[in-house]
Amino acid sequence: MRNIPLFLVIPALTILLLGGCADTKYLLQYETSAEEKVWPPLPDKPRYRYVGQLFGESNLTAVDDGGAGAAIGRFFKALVGLGDEADSMRNLFRPQTGAVDDKGRVIVTDVGRQAVFVFDQAAGEVNVWRAVNEDVNFVSPVGVAVAGNGDILVTDSELRQVIRLDSQGGAKGTFGLEDFERPTGIAIDPQSQRIFVADTGEHNIKVYSDAGKLVQVIGKVGTGPLEFNAPTHLSFVNKRLYVTDTFNARVQILDSEGKFLRSVGSRGLYVGNLVRPKGVTADSEGNIYIIESFHDYLLVYDQDGRFLLPIGGTGAEVGKFYLPAGVWTDHQDRIYVADMYNRRVVVFQYLRDQYLHDREGQENSAGSKGASEQNK
Repeated sequence: MRNIPLFLVIPALTILLLGGCADTKYLLQYETSAEEKVWPPLPDKPRYRYVGQLFGESNLTAVDDGGAGAAIGRFFKALVGLGDEADSMRNLFRPQTGAVDDKGRVIVTDVGRQAVFVFDQAAGEVNVWRAVNEDVNFVSPVGVAVAGNGDILVTDSELRQVIRLDSQGGAKGTFGLEDFERPTGIAIDPQSQRIFVADTGEHNIKVYSDAGKLVQVIGKVGTGPLEFNAPTHLSFVNKRLYVTDTFNARVQILDSEGKFLRSVGSRGLYVGNLVRPKGVTADSEGNIYIIESFHDYLLVYDQDGRFLLPIGGTGAEVGKFYLPAGVWTDHQDRIYVADMYNRRVVVFQYLRDQYLHDREGQENSAGSKGASEQNK
């Protein structure tokens, strides 16, 4: 047989590989545990259930049709380094925080990858956005929020601006370069569409219109109400703005106009106290979630700031964390934790009373059905 020149083989092989890869479909699935994990543990009434973990492309499972296309697709993934390796550039490395959009996509900032990860379960995809625009890439993306029209807003603490992307990651502009020292957390009021950005370097919260115009500055350095010491993460839920006042070891809660309502947490040595709080959010019933990064806990408080329970402690197993950063919720009252040094996002379900009632009804129905079958 005649030898075929390598320069002819490579393009032909590439075409076959690309075609095979294009034919391969994927499912995006949470990595789960074999046994159900709940907090607090039984016999207490469970309030939280472990859902699973997100790492990146390792959450993708090929839908194998048994044909050559799927086999070639697997070979192509391995060839270009898109396999299951933990250090793949398409897996999380240092996740910071995230948001969930109206399509159910989980959007996560990652300073280690200098990118924004988009977990799209409906499409079976993990997309990685690295570009601010045609000329600039992300350097240190920290905060992320979803605007009313579906745009994605990302703060980059090193570029010192807010980057606006469309829902597919396309560049739409930036704002705040002349205003910020070090922008970190970001949150949006869904009614007014006003944008709140924590400026950690200047110890205040800057408020912008949807068009990116600075309209208000909230706070100054200090220890009193509406005074901050390196504010970081923000969340806007149920007409309340939650501000992690990190070096003051507390969370301040403001109304939509920036008026002080109350603070949650205090410095101390016990579980439930704060040392280095980071992420903050709330669920539909007003429960407040604060990341205590120094001791690797997700701390849960009621809407009045009373401590309820911890989830966590240092480790890599389910329910443990290693330097967690951000926390956020979705409309299903799922709680997402950016477990930074474990290179993952951990997902929990808040078990509302209605959820527990429905589940007990299903179990009772199943038990009655089993007893009926035995009596036949």
